[in-house]
Amino acid sequence: MKIHLPSSKLQANIASGLDTYRRLCFQQALSATIRNLDLRTINADLDTLADAGDLKELASRGIRGDFVFAVPSLLTANPRLLGYYRLLLGFSQKEFYNKGKLGRFKVMEEDNRLSQSASGEVRPLCAALIERASELIREIGIGGLSLDLLEDLALLTLGPQLRGGINTQIGRLANRAVFELIESIVNHAIGSSSAKRIELLNASSRKVVITFSSDPDISVVEEVSPRTLRRIVAIEIKGGSDKSNIWNRLGEAEKSHQTAKRQGFVEFWTIYNVLNLDLRKAREKSPTTLRFFSLPELLTPNSKAFKDFRDQLVSLVGIRTTGT
Repeated sequence: MKIHLPSSKLQANIASGLDTYRRLCFQQALSATIRNLDLRTINADLDTLADAGDLKELASRGIRGDFVFAVPSLLTANPRLLGYYRLLLGFSQKEFYNKGKLGRFKVMEEDNRLSQSASGEVRPLCAALIERASELIREIGIGGLSLDLLEDLALLTLGPQLRGGINTQIGRLANRAVFELIESIVNHAIGSSSAKRIELLNASSRKVVITFSSDPDISVVEEVSPRTLRRIVAIEIKGGSDKSNIWNRLGEAEKSHQTAKRQGFVEFWTIYNVLNLDLRKAREKSPTTLRFFSLPELLTPNSKAFKDFRDQLVSLVGIRTTGT
């Protein structure tokens, strides 16, 4: 008798999506944030909030205290890292934000921003996280601690969350990752920014507005005059990692690009998140797309895809590049 098992596609999707989470929410993102900050500031936070004995024991295992203990300087610089510490401690989103009555902090993890109402509470939030993290390492025992174990604990908490709505969550993270990538590229020219909008001044002293919304997912528009807009780039992001559905999603991107074309946009880019995409067939599914970009490649610093994306973007909006 033939045995039939359920499809393993969900697990494959989870495997593909983990790379996005690692870049945005896990030790990889934490390490990148630490590199961009003054270690003296982070260490001062640790010395003030964490137990000296805990820090000494972690150091004996070659583990920096901030890989276990959340501190204000890190969460202010990269609010999404709250997700790392939440997952490390084993809290589901429902348990942490709903039952814990911490919903005001949820935008930190989801939108990578610190709301004005919550900004004054980052320190007590860190103190509470540190208290539970201290409890965790003492229960495990210092001899059993390692960076690999810390990452595994976070991943174990993430698993059920991914299965509860992986495509939606990965899509949301992919969109946010691209918007933040653009923000990092044009950062030197930004006049103002919010979670969904960036305004910058280009070399012609004209305002360029980059908007994170839907249909298109990201739009880049130059204000030529108070009544005249030059619609520069429409970007569609297909962040799902399920390869079996990619052609339908590229068809959706094509419809959006066609709408953007009627609105007057002149450049149409599509970002995808599946491996080994057949670009010839992709162009058949979305002939309006002028450039296809792989999300994993875009998020790899100094990759060919990143440099191409950066150079094209700064050229079209009319600003200089600070990269090499």
